[in-house]
Amino acid sequence: MKVLLLAAGRSKRVKPIEDKNFLKFAGRTLIEHQLDTLKRVGLTDIMIVGGAHNLAELKAIAKPFKAVVLEQKNLDEGMAGAVLTAKGKIKNEPTLIFSSNDVLAQSAFEKIMKASKSKADAYLLAYKVAKYFPGGYLKMKGNKVIDIIEKPGAGKEPSKWVNIVVHCFKEPEELFKALEKSTTKKDDRYELALQTLMKTLHFEAVPYDGFWQPVKHPWHILDLMQFFFNAHSASLRAWGSHIHPTAQIAKTAVIGKDVVIEAGVKIFEHATVQGPAYIGKNCIIGNNALVRESMLGERCVVGYNTEVARSFVGDDCWFHTNYVGDTVMGNDVSFGAGAICANLRLDEKEITSGNENSGRTKLGPILGDHIRVGVNTSLMPGVRIGSNTMITSGLTVAENIEPGSFVIGKTELIVKKNKTVPEASARDKMKKLI
Repeated sequence: MKVLLLAAGRSKRVKPIEDKNFLKFAGRTLIEHQLDTLKRVGLTDIMIVGGAHNLAELKAIAKPFKAVVLEQKNLDEGMAGAVLTAKGKIKNEPTLIFSSNDVLAQSAFEKIMKASKSKADAYLLAYKVAKYFPGGYLKMKGNKVIDIIEKPGAGKEPSKWVNIVVHCFKEPEELFKALEKSTTKKDDRYELALQTLMKTLHFEAVPYDGFWQPVKHPWHILDLMQFFFNAHSASLRAWGSHIHPTAQIAKTAVIGKDVVIEAGVKIFEHATVQGPAYIGKNCIIGNNALVRESMLGERCVVGYNTEVARSFVGDDCWFHTNYVGDTVMGNDVSFGAGAICANLRLDEKEITSGNENSGRTKLGPILGDHIRVGVNTSLMPGVRIGSNTMITSGLTVAENIEPGSFVIGKTELIVKKNKTVPEASARDKMKKLI
């Protein structure tokens, strides 16, 4: 069976994170984890569709998997354009279409491969939701899918079954033809093509109740981090508690269970790493630092008295006497002493980020790449800090910051004559106490 892995999206909704495909979880990019999962179930004939913005990186990653990378020229054509990129390169043979946005357990692919041996023309992975999900809902008769209703609104769902983009077509040529004929001003050309095909072809729903995490918003990265911690992925089941033999750990440091410490890591006196946690290659965990339920990329420095809690941190990030809680952070981010990532509203209500309700009561800021934050600056819950930004000292940042910004605030010093000098007797008492 052929696989068409769609990875050309521009990750607009996860900004300021640049491209979710290349986020590293436990030392491997998300797209590598996706390819690993396909490989484990025997799906090795893979084509990846990318765009000009990520084509070079996709080709480098695809090479060890012997996957072919195709370029979608016009990204505004969305998923329909991505699929049509493969026309002429895929014969009329069984083909699995899979979006890199959706992270699933291995069993999802095993289920759809098993189902594809029946007599239907196409198969759609279906997930039963307990509450409204803003996606495509399947209208069914038994297991036969007769329609897809996009974002019907709460209370108007045709069923409880949501469409996941793991689709198998026995003869994809029919899909290509339908896509070419489909026209719409909305971003639903692919779904309209499926609706057309459902009038003449037999589409079957394949029920799935395992792990599913669509990566649509930055806080989903934290959910995905937990997925890898929970070892649902076979590639991480060998973790246990693993400390690379080249890691240097002080005798007074405390290392908990379910902790992975990679090569070249140095952990200093009285530091603590509580699991689950992943410490990337050549990181330094300084004296009295605490890392818990977090993933650190490579070459990070968690300096003296810093706490990193439930956070996703990229490569080359640097901290010193900071608090980083429930935060998503890109690469090359540096915090001055005393800077903090606030993660809880005073009223403890759900946190909004980028005009979207996160559904979380705990969420820190979202930071892109190449950011500097000055001493004693506070980043408020859910704010988004664009890449290539410098934020000066002593500020409270409670609004989103566009990429490439220099953020400075005004501090007015009022200097008056001191009229409260302690009397000599008071000074003598103080000296004795000292």
